Amino acid sequence: MARTRYAPDRGLTGRMVTTMFLIGLLYVVFIGALLALFRDAWPMVLLLAGGLFVVQFWFSDRIAAYSMGAREVSPQQAPELHATVDRLCALADMPKPRVAIADTDVPNAFATGRSQEKALVCATTGLLRRLEPEELEGVLAHELSHVAHRDVAVMTFASFLGVLAGTMTRFALWGGVARAGGRNNNTAILFLLIPLISALVYVLSFLLTRLLSRYRELSADRGAALLTGKPSALASALTKVTGEMARIPTRDLRQTEAFNAFFFAPAFSKQSLSSLLASHPPLERRLEQLARISRELGRP
Repeated sequence: MARTRYAPDRGLTGRMVTTMFLIGLLYVVFIGALLALFRDAWPMVLLLAGGLFVVQFWFSDRIAAYSMGAREVSPQQAPELHATVDRLCALADMPKPRVAIADTDVPNAFATGRSQEKALVCATTGLLRRLEPEELEGVLAHELSHVAHRDVAVMTFASFLGVLAGTMTRFALWGGVARAGGRNNNTAILFLLIPLISALVYVLSFLLTRLLSRYRELSADRGAALLTGKPSALASALTKVTGEMARIPTRDLRQTEAFNAFFFAPAFSKQSLSSLLASHPPLERRLEQLARISRELGRP
């Protein structure tokens, strides 16, 4: 990892290594199972798995930006946003990422990219409209912490396995089960195992990403608070954004729930089942950590 002035976090590094190892192991087992089931079509399996990996890893920032409706903006188009990012990057001694804005009333921000040089930081119009300058600085420092610690790249890789499992399920149903009717019962059962195996792989990959996801948010809060020296501003932004989520129409929240693992704060309604398996730690825990850092820094 390129050195920055963000505080190092051995706990985050350990969790990233563990998650990468387990995801990689699960990936090998999954591909091995597919090759065993599709012996005659092994080139297609390898080509599809490899192609999806390349697309997910190399184009993750563009995919996320496009899916969120984010558009890259120049310093002339968003001078205040760029000025804040410039100031934070100079303070952290890190390359400046591309800056984008998503036109949605959901107050949030996210970072994506496989490296510091390829990173993109995006804020929504709803966030820019609601936050004070110091609060926005805290949120952007949080997102830049994800970039500096490379946990964005790890989350991108970890989420790839779920995408692959879903794609392989559709491939099996389309290419295998459709032809299984003319074969013996054992072959039909074999092809029907693919959706079950894929579902199991998806669940396991989901749980592994949650192993990392909650801790990385606490780590980014800590890194942002120490870098800016203003934990209270970040706490204020957290409280405000979380409170505003309750005012956003449920339909709009559901459209963005798929990106919760990358968001500054989770976007879901109180009735959503997503809150039971949240990608972020509870608000109370995040505020407690920021209050503790504030006391350590001797700040009000």
